[in-house]
Amino acid sequence: MTVIDSRADSAWVPDAEGDEDDDMPLSTRLSIADALTLGNATCGFLAVYFTTTGVLIPHITGSEVSGMARHSAATAVMLMLLASVFDLFDGLVARKLRSSAMGAELDNLSDLVSFGLAPAYFVVVWGMVANDAHQLMSAVAAIVVLLAVVLRLARFSCVTLRDGIFQGMPSPFGALTVVSIVLLELPFFPTLLAIIGVAWLMVSRVEYPKPRGPLAVAMLAWIVASMGMLAAWAFDSPGGQLLLQTGCALQVVLGAVIPLFATARRVNTFRDNRREARAAQLP
Repeated sequence: MTVIDSRADSAWVPDAEGDEDDDMPLSTRLSIADALTLGNATCGFLAVYFTTTGVLIPHITGSEVSGMARHSAATAVMLMLLASVFDLFDGLVARKLRSSAMGAELDNLSDLVSFGLAPAYFVVVWGMVANDAHQLMSAVAAIVVLLAVVLRLARFSCVTLRDGIFQGMPSPFGALTVVSIVLLELPFFPTLLAIIGVAWLMVSRVEYPKPRGPLAVAMLAWIVASMGMLAAWAFDSPGGQLLLQTGCALQVVLGAVIPLFATARRVNTFRDNRREARAAQLP
């Protein structure tokens, strides 16, 4: 037999009639920035989907249609580019508007899908369909890329750096550089070494500027231009192949040059600090 205290019951009823949303923990409420982050993850999944259905399965089944693999590969890369746009704007929106307590975790998980799994899977499929590729070695390179992104994201969550910089190549930039290396269609071993080099840069201590202000605008313009080059290549437009090769080469050059400038700047700063310290010690 259950006995109900009328006083307890009367105290409980008003809470039950309240707005359920008010009782929802703040950590479970999604913000606009979180919605953009989920868009990032969705693009990463769709990139894997198009790589599978449009490149891998037709190759395995021998049902390749002329231009189908090119269209699907271009679509997959465009989706990774779109994921990087979502990744760029979710941070900007989070700084301007409310961000939920889940924001940082959602961002890391979405980045792992779009800039870890998707490019690593792209490398695996390249190793299966390219004429001069070695499937096992390309799978190893893909694992290296995936683990580099995992380690980089984990370190990002644990290490506090000065404002305005990243330590190691940002995962969106690294993912797009890896894909650009594959699309350049260089010989297998140089491609393999370049992919591993990008993975190393992602876990390195080289400092990269965060995309804010004019740099964010330049990055967005570069993404839009890259999408245009991919579209021209996908639809076999005149000069489309040359545009794609040029865009991919510029992406790889940027990936190689930025660390050199960052290292040179760090060395110069170190030398200046030593000179100042020696000058301060002089009588």
